[in-house]
Amino acid sequence: MGECSFWYRPTRVVPDQRPLNGRCCTLPYPELCFDNQFVFRPTGSTTAAVIALLHTVRTMLSANQYVHVFSFDFTKAFDTVRHETLMNKMAQLNIPDNIYNWIKAFFEQHFHCTRYAGKCSTVAAVKTSVIQGSGLGPASFIITAADLHPTTPGNCIFKFADDMYLVVPAANASSRLGEVSHVEAWASRINLRLNRTKSKELIFIQEKCGQSSHPPLPCPNIERVSCTKVLGITLNDRLSATDHVYNLLTSCSSLLYVMRVLHGHGISTESLHNVFRATILAKITYCLPAWSGLCSASDRAKLDSFLNRCVLVSVTILYPPYQKFLVILMTHYLKRF
Repeated sequence: MGECSFWYRPTRVVPDQRPLNGRCCTLPYPELCFDNQFVFRPTGSTTAAVIALLHTVRTMLSANQYVHVFSFDFTKAFDTVRHETLMNKMAQLNIPDNIYNWIKAFFEQHFHCTRYAGKCSTVAAVKTSVIQGSGLGPASFIITAADLHPTTPGNCIFKFADDMYLVVPAANASSRLGEVSHVEAWASRINLRLNRTKSKELIFIQEKCGQSSHPPLPCPNIERVSCTKVLGITLNDRLSATDHVYNLLTSCSSLLYVMRVLHGHGISTESLHNVFRATILAKITYCLPAWSGLCSASDRAKLDSFLNRCVLVSVTILYPPYQKFLVILMTHYLKRF
């Protein structure tokens, strides 16, 4: 068994790939850059990605009348990455040869066939996909995407795994078409396909400019919208959290009704506590540092009103320790806006 490399090919790898990615970030290879990738990093998260994007937009608005933000959608990104392309980029990393060979063996000798109605198709070798469900899969994709950079100085790209956002200030507005074509050509080289129908363009306009600013026409086949979701947070062209708060409270109100129904069916208070923490509380606190500063007085009043409802509901269906936690949540997170 020691002489056969097949036995060393794992079916699943430990999911924490941050040490490998951390080492990649310090490599002197300009073509592979991980500074704008926010997944699998000690300080990386969706919150950090949204904060970095909004900070960049605000910084650009201080010197530009408007800023373009493109959100790109790639069709089945994790399933179409070529193994050959991935291993060529892996070879540029400063990792030991035995680790490289181990990863290479992990992606080799995968086959697929289809059996239907008693008949079986011919066996085909699988030469694409980063194997979703494996711990190595997402880390492999970010290495594949590490050589995507903006072509024009002053433009920025933010990445969170396969979610990618291009930020273009008004001063570089003429480069938009070239940047989108560059992203599309890059995707084609690595066997990805940019889905223009699901990609969106959002324009943030400086408040003092108002109607005086005239952004250029939209890019072909990319819809220009007034609000869009960025990593689960609804952003609008006014840099306001109103749309996000509305969607958040609509969803949480439905979940609060579900909790009442569960309570009526006799579910235990401890189980209700777990349901509340996993649904309503998780939704409210998701990326809270990123969008809390965008809330208006009206948004804060709506959030306060909903949390008061949660406290009232907790009097009858949640046990007292959790009532106290809700009060702390109100005062600590939402009263500080």
